Amino acid sequence: MVDPVAARAFGAQAAEYERGRPGWPGDAVTALLERFGAGNVLDLAAGTGKLTRVLAERADTVIAVEPVDGMRDVLRERLPHVRAMSGTAEAIPLPDGSVDAVFVAEAFHWFDPPAAAAEIARVVKPGGGLAVLWNTVAWEDVGWMRELHDTLVEHRLHDPPKGREKVPWREALEAEPRLGPLHDEEATHEHVTDRESELAHIASFSWVGALPPDRFEAAIAACRAVLEKHGVDRLTMTYKTLITWTQAKRAGESRASAG
Repeated sequence: MVDPVAARAFGAQAAEYERGRPGWPGDAVTALLERFGAGNVLDLAAGTGKLTRVLAERADTVIAVEPVDGMRDVLRERLPHVRAMSGTAEAIPLPDGSVDAVFVAEAFHWFDPPAAAAEIARVVKPGGGLAVLWNTVAWEDVGWMRELHDTLVEHRLHDPPKGREKVPWREALEAEPRLGPLHDEEATHEHVTDRESELAHIASFSWVGALPPDRFEAAIAACRAVLEKHGVDRLTMTYKTLITWTQAKRAGESRASAG
């Protein structure tokens, strides 16, 4: 079942998600695909295809699974050559052992972690890989960023969804007996954006996009006022991508030796 906040926010703000969200570091994705020997790849909870397009440029076959209709519609429009399917992390619509790798970008905190870990282990081939990616940007101690952050906190949902730090997704992967040990890496990349695209980015946050229409409009107007006051128009944001990867164990392989 899709979280109702996610369904409401991402369904309504799919176009803003596509316009405003940053992409992913191509070199890091290439290295993961090479490590996994991946030709047939699943992008799980693919959204509008921000990572899907990076994978499709490097892998032989990419399947995108996305539960929210609005997000999947944008993906199909932008990437008509990619097979896009409706499905969830807890019920992946693929056969056992059918993919060389599974990628999950900016989404594992929406899953039921143990059920998702079990499903991923089911569909990935022995020796195949899983990569979980998160984009992070530091709220720098400069006037406009600090003020924008405070404005968002003031206007967001009173009970925002849990982020990656508060959802036990790592523990679920570590507990899944068919997966090997977890490894952590980092990569950086730059995202060139402008005022309107940054406002679209803000609109795509679940704890903004899920607001009632009047509160949503007020939040975006308040953020626009901050950016205009500080003369923020075109800017380059440096993102750090946090990568956690593992490989499915082969027959007779212990957890410690996997990967």
